[in-house]
Amino acid sequence: MPKIPSPCVNHCVLEPVTGWCAGCGRSIDEIVRWGTTTPADRAAVVAALPARMARLASRTPPAAE
Repeated sequence: MPKIPSPCVNHCVLEPVTGWCAGCGRSIDEIVRWGTTTPADRAAVVAALPARMARLASRTPPAAE
C-alpha cells in the first residue's frame, strides 16, 4: 500500500463540538499518531474525512457579505 500523505492544510482549529480539525477533519488523536500509524489506519481516517468535512461545513454559518 502506498504511503498516504497527511491531509493537513495548515488551518488547525479544533471544532469544539466534534473535536475535529476545521482544516482537515481529523481528531487530535489522529493528528498526533499520523506519523507513526499504519497505512491501513491512515486509509481509514482519510476515508472518513469527506463526511466529517461535510458535517463541519453544514454547521458553519454563511460568511457575512
